Amino acid sequence: MLSKTLAEDAAWKFAKDNGIDLVTINPGVVIGPILQPTLNFTVELILNIVTGRELPPFNRFVDVRDVAYAHIQAFEIPSAAGRYCIVESAIDVSKLWKILHQLFPEFHLDEKFEDKPIKKLYQVSKEKIKSLGVNFIPLEVSLKDTVESLKEKGFISF
Repeated sequence: MLSKTLAEDAAWKFAKDNGIDLVTINPGVVIGPILQPTLNFTVELILNIVTGRELPPFNRFVDVRDVAYAHIQAFEIPSAAGRYCIVESAIDVSKLWKILHQLFPEFHLDEKFEDKPIKKLYQVSKEKIKSLGVNFIPLEVSLKDTVESLKEKGFISF
């Protein structure tokens, strides 16, 4: 996370020093179907919940398809400017667990995650990112598509 923050700071400085119009898209935890044959860090968080390994340290989620669309819109809409945060849902782990359990009861998800609320839950405003025409894919759909993708790629074999 620190490296992304430092890289964005450097990009803003470079853009200012060189007269470049810069737009940044800053997503939460990006989930959704994976194209590559390997796991990435954020989708592995969902795999770890489904397989009972660990709780994710993050709670702000967004679908990869929404992030891709936001990047396209930021490029194509001339009025796009500045910094855009993109998060569909900010939820605690126990709610995430309940959604996954409802979607995939056959997985017998580890109940140790059931009552693990996050002490502080911060919301992220959707107002600015919606100005780019982003209509968020609901978290439940993103989670379902993430797990289905993990099953198709052979990462889950229940």
